[in-house]
Parts: sequence; C-alpha cells; structure tokens
Amino acid sequence: MSLNPTGIWFLAGVGQALPMAFSLSPTVFWLVAGCVLCLIEVAVPTAFTAFLMGISAFLVAVVALLLPLPMALQVALWMGFSIAFVFLSHRLMPKRKAISIQDATEAQTLTEILPGQTGRVLYEGNSWRATGEELTHAIAPNQKVYVVGRRGTTLIVVSDNLLDS
Repeated sequence: MSLNPTGIWFLAGVGQALPMAFSLSPTVFWLVAGCVLCLIEVAVPTAFTAFLMGISAFLVAVVALLLPLPMALQVALWMGFSIAFVFLSHRLMPKRKAISIQDATEAQTLTEILPGQTGRVLYEGNSWRATGEELTHAIAPNQKVYVVGRRGTTLIVVSDNLLDS
C-alpha cells in the first residue's frame, strides 16, 4: 500500500484505488456482519441459523470492543458461539410428534407378511413397508388388512380376519 499526495491509501498492484477511510474496526466489522446475517434470515429462511450466527457476530463485536483480540481469535470465537447457539437452539426446539393414524384404514397386501417380519402393502395408492404386530399367522398376498399405526415409514397392520373374529 502506498500513500498518494492527497492522503488516500492505495492498494499497490491491484490497479484501483482502495480508500482506507472505509476500513472497518473489528467492532464495526462484526456489527455489520451481524446485521447482514440477521437480514439474510429475513430474506432466506434458514431455521434461524443465520440469525443465530448474526447474534454471535454481535457478541463478538462486544468482545472486540472490550478486548483487543487478534482477528483470527475473533473468527474462532464467532465460530464457537455460532456452533453453540445453533446446537442449543435446535435441541430446544419442539420435536415433531410421531404420526399416528386415528382410524384404522384399509390396505391390501402385496407380499406375504410373516410373523415378526415385514412385507409390502398397497396403502393410499402407494407401496409401503408393513409389519403385523403380534401376528401369530402369516398374512397372504392380496388380502385386505387394516392399518392401525405407523412407526417411521413402516405401517403396522392387522389382518381383516383378526377383526372379524
């Protein structure tokens, strides 16, 4: 960098003038970074990740104001705050409830479902993995079954014959 006669700093080798009057102190840098990250959250929903990274930048701005830390340490501090905030916030968010099927609905077996094993059923126009809870006998293919629950992507079915008896 060199100083020209007017007192403005130039970045040598780039060919363009870069006024150093716009250089930011670390505190201002982190405040601007925090604002930008918070605004990104408004424009692009990121499950509050960008917002929490912005809050971390604000905290680093306060630390940079109080303690003259090197920029590398400030970046490490920002990364640590960001990881901690994102981790804690996602752990504190309410968990999705397990989907339960309110009423028993009909399905048709595509493959045989043996006791303690899984098979395939046609349910709502799609092929699903299915298991029979407490099955004592196999359910043959092309049999009508009732879906009584769901565990992940596996349906829990009971035989039509079991309900008739």
